[in-house]
Amino acid sequence: MTKKQKKMLRRIIVSAVLFLALKLADVTGWLGLILYLVPYAVIGWDVLWRALRNILNGQVFDENFLMAVATVGALGCGEYPEAVAVMLFYQVGELFQSVAVARSRQSISDLMDIRPDYANVEREGRLVQVDPEEVSVGDIIVIKPGERVPLDGVVTEGTSALDTAALTGESMPRDVAEGQDVISGCVNLSGLLRVKVSKPFGESTVAKILDLVENSASKKAKAEHFITKFARYYTPAVVFAALALAILPPLLGMGPFGMWLRRALIFLVVSCPCALVISIPLSFFGGIGGASKQGILVKGGNYLEALAGAGIVVFDKTGTLTKGAFAVTEVCPVGMTEEELLTLAALAEQFSDHPISRSIRSAAPDRLDLERAASAEEIAGCGVKAVVDGMTVWAGNAKLMKLAGVQFDESGDRVGTMIHVALEDRYAGHILVADQVKETSAQALRELKAAGIRRTVMLTGDAPAVGEAVGKALGIDEVHAGLLPGDKVDRVEQLLAGKRAGEQLVFVGDGINDAPVLSRADIGVAMGAMGSDAAIEAADIVLMDDDLSKLPVAVRIARKTLGIVRQNIVFALGVKFLVLALSALGLANMWMAVFADVGVSVIAILNASRMLKAK
Repeated sequence: MTKKQKKMLRRIIVSAVLFLALKLADVTGWLGLILYLVPYAVIGWDVLWRALRNILNGQVFDENFLMAVATVGALGCGEYPEAVAVMLFYQVGELFQSVAVARSRQSISDLMDIRPDYANVEREGRLVQVDPEEVSVGDIIVIKPGERVPLDGVVTEGTSALDTAALTGESMPRDVAEGQDVISGCVNLSGLLRVKVSKPFGESTVAKILDLVENSASKKAKAEHFITKFARYYTPAVVFAALALAILPPLLGMGPFGMWLRRALIFLVVSCPCALVISIPLSFFGGIGGASKQGILVKGGNYLEALAGAGIVVFDKTGTLTKGAFAVTEVCPVGMTEEELLTLAALAEQFSDHPISRSIRSAAPDRLDLERAASAEEIAGCGVKAVVDGMTVWAGNAKLMKLAGVQFDESGDRVGTMIHVALEDRYAGHILVADQVKETSAQALRELKAAGIRRTVMLTGDAPAVGEAVGKALGIDEVHAGLLPGDKVDRVEQLLAGKRAGEQLVFVGDGINDAPVLSRADIGVAMGAMGSDAAIEAADIVLMDDDLSKLPVAVRIARKTLGIVRQNIVFALGVKFLVLALSALGLANMWMAVFADVGVSVIAILNASRMLKAK
């Protein structure tokens, strides 16, 4: 508890003890009024002061005004215990609200802990601790074990494991070595690292994330806007209704003024809109905080609300459903072993920096004797011709085999890039290199379908055969291949035109080359955003790692949040309108009014707080 909350708790306890003592003593009359004013002042002076201050500032109709009028009126009618009880329980509800909001903010503050306090900079042969904002691009910083990475950069010396949990929600450390990128906000777990800074602090990953989270509360959901407008008109309406209830019936001869005044005061207590005004924003705030714990950054309650209505999910392929990196998926030797075929191909490809060449070298046996290859010649559009162990090795496509005069079987319909290998004039076999589907993609799609996603679509610039194969393997409803970036936007436009009423279209991409589509979709979700400026800026929701299974988690969080919001709206309005009607008919007492106000508020706040514990 904060100091302010502890002070409020002490006031509640003191007032409650005095109230119970007076209730047991059963004091009445002028002495009762004087004595009951003591616990009333202890617990309610700040409410009266805020009501008076707001009236002077032209802000008349709020919950402070309602509580002040209702309780002062109850004192004037001789209902001293009820006046103190209403104010006491109102402040209990305010304390519940304060604690709930503080817990919600703490879930966001936990993420704020990723902000580094200092950076170790090498200057004149010694380490100096400086503010990260003072470090320049190109400076060398030293990150010791246990310290937080203060700025984005490239490792120049050292190896270590980084804890990325605060950014990605994943507990598995990430290994880094010389030449690899590191991003701010991670924690160095083991070795000493020297890092060359690549971005100023204001443009670093941690700065962008902090800015995104801090501003998320400013983007309200439709439900929040509705409650704000509702309270703006609802509060003055019930004040005038209470005034009419106190004055008109006595004038029409329907009973004494005192009876109708008491009913009007009960009416005012019931009408306080605290339950809605606090619990609805708290639900969205809790949803955003719960998502951040999972490594899912939501830019505002409006996007969380929209995601709850997702019916169509459109995926980019490369880097989203697949790893976006080539790997050897099949080795078919002819007249030699798989290891020998991979060795020949790797030695021939060692001089090329093409992604396919790198994937073959990665798949080859360790500790290759690179000196076995004497020379290599790259033949544009065909492959490589090299001399290995004094013999000519050809590695490339079917055109290269024909150029070398090598006979081979061209049959077979495989998805990927086929690298044929020949030794002198003899065919030695082929190696299939392809982009691999991520391990979590199939599971994520199954979970999305189980969550009620009606239609899944994949858009890719790859060849139709490749796109169809990936789509079939993952069970995607539609595949559109061979698309340019502009074609993807056109396809999304068509899908938007054909969606059902109230349905939202989600586009999931890697955020680097998909910015136009991310912006055009109802909700843009960026994958693998660690270090990607384009992803953080273009998307509405950012998954901070490459795990697509976080998407159904985000959908579940969004739907649970909206479900809690709807529950609170129905419950709060239902109870309030029922007790308002009963109070107008004289069938409700002040204690029922207290429950309809404070009780409903506490229940709604506790219900909203469930989002903070969402797994």
